[in-house]
Amino acid sequence: MRIVVALGGNALLHRGERPDAAVQQANIDRVAEALAALAHEHELVITHGNGPQIGLLAVESESDPALSAPYPLHLLGAQTQGMIGSLLACALHDAMPGHRIAALVTHTLVRADDPAFARPTKFVGQVYPKEVAQTLARKRRWHIARDTTGWRRVVPSPAPERVVETDTIHDLLNGGTLVICGGGGGVPVTADRDTGALTGVDAVIDKDLTAALLAEDLKADFLLILTDVPNVYEGYGTPHQRPLFDATPEELRRGGYPDGSMGPKAEAAARFVERVGGLAAIGALDAAFEIVHGRAGTLIRPDLMAG
Repeated sequence: MRIVVALGGNALLHRGERPDAAVQQANIDRVAEALAALAHEHELVITHGNGPQIGLLAVESESDPALSAPYPLHLLGAQTQGMIGSLLACALHDAMPGHRIAALVTHTLVRADDPAFARPTKFVGQVYPKEVAQTLARKRRWHIARDTTGWRRVVPSPAPERVVETDTIHDLLNGGTLVICGGGGGVPVTADRDTGALTGVDAVIDKDLTAALLAEDLKADFLLILTDVPNVYEGYGTPHQRPLFDATPEELRRGGYPDGSMGPKAEAAARFVERVGGLAAIGALDAAFEIVHGRAGTLIRPDLMAG
């Protein structure tokens, strides 16, 4: 099978962990171990989040007295793709000797008139107490919103239209290469209508929606979204919380999951299943092999009645 894997940012840097290089290296080694078992049996394309990492780089950039202006988010996104891609490539190289692996910095087209630019929703960076977050918002002109455990910066997250390097990824896959790409949803760019010239934009694209788009364009069989919870939960955070093991796209959308957490994952899975007719699943990193073989996670399958 051809599987597109979407690694959550929290799979690479767990909630509450210090963003030290050694901490991320240890987590990446765990990721490689979980994915190596799949890669021995299937074609893999691996995408990954970058919320904690790009938030850290943004704070450093804004605090650097040597800069006349902080680096824009699209360049910081490119930096995180290179860093996380390198960590993943090296760890997978060690876990799968002899396997061809390539990490690509990829660009994702968005519309310049996407209404998301006027409504920031994508969480980046660390969690702050409300008072600290409000102070930073005033000082740095951030938008902030409440996350599950505190307050975080939010930035625009336009919808992905196309990954510029899709044909290159396709060629690498056909040559037997495991491809790491689409990190952080890809570097967001717009294209000039007349010349096609690309321009970076200040935003962060949702990596799950980019993964779904890639999976569709690459004619993948399976979209695997890995995060830090074992299942999608109905009534999450309430006394009536219960795991959801199986759902159609329509049933998944009825869950009304929040934009800042499970919402984009649910929407990405639903889109892929509806448009391609393949399977998608959401679950925990350590259970990746079991999820693909139907023994863990939440499976999203086509609605047979609609077919």
